[in-house]
Amino acid sequence: MNTIVCPHCKKPVEISEALADQFKEQEMEKITAQHHKELEAAKREALESSTKKIEEQFALQLKRAKEESEDKDARNKQLIEQITELTKELRQSKKEKDEAKLEMQKQLAIEEDKIRLDAQKKAEEEQHLKIMAKDKQLQDTLKELEDARRKLQQGSQQTQGEVFELEFEKMLQQEFPNDKITPVGKGVKGGDIIQEVWDSRGNFNGKILWELKNTTTWKEDWITKLKNDQRTITADESVLISEVLPKDIATAGFRNGVWVTKRTFVIGLASALRAKLIQLYYVKASTQGKNEKVELLYSYLSGVEFKHRVEAIIEAFSNMQTEIEKEKRYFSNKWARDEKNIRMVIDNTYGMHGDLKGIMGTILPTVKGLELDAGEE
Repeated sequence: MNTIVCPHCKKPVEISEALADQFKEQEMEKITAQHHKELEAAKREALESSTKKIEEQFALQLKRAKEESEDKDARNKQLIEQITELTKELRQSKKEKDEAKLEMQKQLAIEEDKIRLDAQKKAEEEQHLKIMAKDKQLQDTLKELEDARRKLQQGSQQTQGEVFELEFEKMLQQEFPNDKITPVGKGVKGGDIIQEVWDSRGNFNGKILWELKNTTTWKEDWITKLKNDQRTITADESVLISEVLPKDIATAGFRNGVWVTKRTFVIGLASALRAKLIQLYYVKASTQGKNEKVELLYSYLSGVEFKHRVEAIIEAFSNMQTEIEKEKRYFSNKWARDEKNIRMVIDNTYGMHGDLKGIMGTILPTVKGLELDAGEE
């Protein structure tokens, strides 16, 4: 910007370069015009002296104008340089500020990531500890539940065994009202139930010792224990009842001097053993002094044939029980199968009676229902 002196207020006024040039031109025109007027006047006074003086003044004014123009150019150049330097400094400052801001953002991001990772790690550790605590609680709870289940199962098995023992006592009393059924107290050696066999005439025929098991595995030492208990109470027969039997016995059988059977076959086996004891009693009573027949009868009763007879009766009874359970699904064929099974029981019973009669002859007591009519003979 250039400054000029206001001709009216005599104060410097800033003007643009173009306007300054315009003012200069106008000023030059004014000066020229004035010089011309002065020259004209000087001409009138003294042409030579005035002309020289006017030229000197004009040269001086031109020099001043040139100096002012050079000074103005220098100031403008300096101002441009200052503006350029300031712009450069501003750009550098802005660049440094942006770089500092970016670096600060990077540091903040790094710190945030570090804080986030630390917080995540801490949360994971806390969560891991919580999970471990819950796992421990779960394991403890499962262990307590398993212990409770085991105790409950043991109690349930014991309860089921006691219930079946009571039911079995009732069944024996109902099936054999003449017999004396005595439960063995807990903690007392001698099995679970003692059945004293009495016939309809009031004669004591012998004892049957019953042992009931309610477990899921078979133990061979049960046989040895029951045989010892049988000797202790001097029982004639001993029977072990268990739902789990040895692999070589499907339903019932004779094993090392002890009868082994499942629950569903106990009544059939009890009937056969009871009949055996009654017949042995009458054989002993009727064969005093007849050692030969006694030995034959003993050989028969303790032999394989009698065992097979009893097992056949038990199997027939088992088939009857099975068919009765299936009668709802196979009602149309029920009577034919029952008749076949009953016929098997009857035939084996007649066969056993015939075997005994062939050995003992007419001394064998008459069993109602097993003797043939005169016409059948």
